[in-house]
Amino acid sequence: MTQFLRLPQTRRGWMATASAGAASLALATLAADDAAAAPGLFAPKGTHFEPRAKRVIWLFMHGGPSHVDLFDPKPDLLKYAGQPLPESFGAVDTRRNVARNALLAPVAPFRKSGSSGLPLTEMMPHLAEMADELCMIRSLHGDSVNHPQSVYQMNTGSILMGRPAFGSWLAYGMGSENQNLPAFVVLPDPGGGVKGGPPAWGNGFLPAAYQGTPMRPKAPALLHLKPPGSLSRDRQRATLDLVQAINRDHLQQRNDDDELAARIEAYELAFRMQTAAPELVDLSGETAETLSLYGVDQSATQEFGARCLLARRMIERGVRCVQLYSGDTNGWDAHNDVRKNHQTYCERTDKPVAGLLLDLKRRGLLEDTLVIWGGEFGRMPMSEQGTGRDHNPWGYSVWLAGGGVKRGFAYGATDAVGLRATEQKVSVRDFHATLLHLLGMDHNRLTYEHNGLDQRLTGPDEAHPVKDLLA
Repeated sequence: MTQFLRLPQTRRGWMATASAGAASLALATLAADDAAAAPGLFAPKGTHFEPRAKRVIWLFMHGGPSHVDLFDPKPDLLKYAGQPLPESFGAVDTRRNVARNALLAPVAPFRKSGSSGLPLTEMMPHLAEMADELCMIRSLHGDSVNHPQSVYQMNTGSILMGRPAFGSWLAYGMGSENQNLPAFVVLPDPGGGVKGGPPAWGNGFLPAAYQGTPMRPKAPALLHLKPPGSLSRDRQRATLDLVQAINRDHLQQRNDDDELAARIEAYELAFRMQTAAPELVDLSGETAETLSLYGVDQSATQEFGARCLLARRMIERGVRCVQLYSGDTNGWDAHNDVRKNHQTYCERTDKPVAGLLLDLKRRGLLEDTLVIWGGEFGRMPMSEQGTGRDHNPWGYSVWLAGGGVKRGFAYGATDAVGLRATEQKVSVRDFHATLLHLLGMDHNRLTYEHNGLDQRLTGPDEAHPVKDLLA
């Protein structure tokens, strides 16, 4: 078959090949049918040990939400507001020379929530109702004060562009439970792109097929996916079968061309998605109560609520990792008015996030779905322009829910004003190692050979899963 389809070099050879067109097409169809039936790149794969979570929904709050205003109450920050940071805190690495600006009090009160008494900002009243599901990490720390580098680090483990995203590692290591949808789906904020751009969900040095697939929350979910009305599905399938057979023959002579392999896989996936994607984003079958739970029926929460609901529908259908971005080009980046900025974004996201957690719980999905909420860093305790805050990667908060983590639990601490992680510190490497551990993957064994080295999500430095977070 592969010899027959090898592109001829002469007119006579071309005529010989073309004369057998009907037989060629029939054989190509049979071969492609066999290939479609066989497990592909995204077939489910075994884990290193029994997983607590099988899938991930990552709620990425782009711009850097302020931990000291949302999740990490600091009485001293309130007490000493208006005064400069004491000299005893030492030098502070900032981009905008705010180190000696006056301390800024939390912009909203904290309230103890749930039976656990976990303190949360009053700007998130709906999430407060789900406080007993949250596992709060208050001592995460990264390595850069800039957005692109920190976005890359939270997503790929490195401040440098070009490494595989967390979702790409999952697609590579675990595969997918649905061969008609991508293993790793990204739902960007429609208001604008993330700082650092698509490399935040890129495949890096992994085969190109494992990169994240951006999708829209409404039809058409993917542009240019729908074929012309004049083209029947059978005719499209026959054409694709022949093209794929030629492509596979071409690939046999270029086994190291992962972009070609990815394109072959993408052609097949795109064909299957023509049916799966429209059904996925069609919310007409959801009840009015469910739509209201996510805030889809309210103007402030409609957009993000629809994407949260879509994430639930994706993981129900076997997608391995869904990442949602909240925040346009600036997003939660509150340099001049924390209260106004965070109030706006809390109003957009609070109800949808709480609705997602409750919906997953009552459907029995939260138990083995890991939900992550966080940005690329936190914010400084000092003021900027009087009412804003600068970037702070030295100590900030993220929370997890479901997927085998402790419930109603807070881990780690920052110093008295929330500047630096001081107790039970969690590096981004440790954070990623913990996420993989929850998914049944040993971060030291999930490797890919590149440039003669076994590369890992957690990089060459030592990393440890934080076992104290496990239920």
